[in-house]
Amino acid sequence: DPTSVPSGAGRRFALVVSEWNRAITDALRKGAKETLLKHGVADADIIEAWVPGSFELASGAQFLLEKGGLHAVICLGSVVRGETPHFDFVCQGTAQGIMAVGLKFSVPVIFGVLTDDTLEQAQDRSGGKHGNKGIDCAVAALKMAALKDHV
Repeated sequence: DPTSVPSGAGRRFALVVSEWNRAITDALRKGAKETLLKHGVADADIIEAWVPGSFELASGAQFLLEKGGLHAVICLGSVVRGETPHFDFVCQGTAQGIMAVGLKFSVPVIFGVLTDDTLEQAQDRSGGKHGNKGIDCAVAALKMAALKDHV
């Protein structure tokens, strides 16, 4: 429901985006940025930072949060299952790292990492038949930033 999304006017957001699976993550980034702009966030109030892979998203978020002045950070990545347990380690570490950074700084840090079995599934969730999860992450960031302002 678009009417339930609070305005982001006057708030600053960061997008931390993984370079790995860039076609997927750039689509997520575009969806998130367009959504923030649509809901009143000024282009100058959106910081974009790229990191090598999803595992580095938490560090990227922390570097930006250490500078201060952000109302939320959206971490965007894509991990596609391979033939080794590497997928499980990366996904678990990424999720835990992103959560820990948000709790450490008491700022919403949104987990926008696709964890799919195939590249096709990732494409479907980054602008394909299942929508764009980057949009959902931006909405979550807007809602959480508003919630923090009101508690």
